[in-house]
Amino acid sequence: MRYFTFWTLAAVVFLSTSSTFQNNQKLCNGIIPENDMWIGVDSKSASKEMTKEIFDNVIDRIEEVYTPIIEDMGLKFEVVRKWDDGTVNAYARRIGRTMEVNMFGGLARHPSITPDGFALVVCHETGHHMGGAPKKASLFGTWASNEGQSDYWGVTKCMKKVFENDDNIQIISSMTIPATITSNCNELFDNVNESALCQRVAMAGNSLGNFFNVASQGATVVHVDTPDTRVVNRTDDDHPKAQCRLDTYFQASLCDISHNTDVSNSDASVGACTRKAGYTKGVRPLCWYKP
Repeated sequence: MRYFTFWTLAAVVFLSTSSTFQNNQKLCNGIIPENDMWIGVDSKSASKEMTKEIFDNVIDRIEEVYTPIIEDMGLKFEVVRKWDDGTVNAYARRIGRTMEVNMFGGLARHPSITPDGFALVVCHETGHHMGGAPKKASLFGTWASNEGQSDYWGVTKCMKKVFENDDNIQIISSMTIPATITSNCNELFDNVNESALCQRVAMAGNSLGNFFNVASQGATVVHVDTPDTRVVNRTDDDHPKAQCRLDTYFQASLCDISHNTDVSNSDASVGACTRKAGYTKGVRPLCWYKP
């Protein structure tokens, strides 16, 4: 009788909490796996380029674009701002009908993160909600786009949509941009403004590639000229290695499909540059994606 009672109670507890988990689903690993890094507001290692004003402005711009889009879907978009929190990470979760993104000051203050790199993190986390297939399977469903797709969508759709009307020619004029980025963007985009946008978002990805490499204590420097040559047997839903993620950002910057072309929750070819459609550039790298 005790045995029956124990397992009956266990089942009741599981059933009563599982619905809570479904409505409060966190991507536990964040933009990077959980770590013990901490960069407080007054930390000596904090980037001098990042301020609370920039932190808020970046988030404001992305909220301005995606809040009405998400509201038209009958859902709510909320970016939780934790400037004072030194956690070096970011994550997305679904709470009922709310698409939530949590952004931490510690990550924004990391010396490898530029303001545009930080914007790409916000776009990546938004991409878990909006990025479409391929999705990340979990015990309670597949609401979230996987890590690689959130990276890809973050550039092809979010960054290009948010920054398209900026004076990108002027903005990139003060950047030191690898020749490979400049030549590829100029080759694929005849319009100088579109080429400048391509270069700008690629450099945001370059910032994150360097950050991932530092965070993972990579032994070699990542660079757009040294792409990851690995080919996966099946799509990897988890965090790709730093070079592979940099490759994703760079290729995403080269995709010429409009950022206004929606993606699909079931078909990864929709709204993306694909090998099947004849693209050789702008495609998802094979180091994490299996077509």
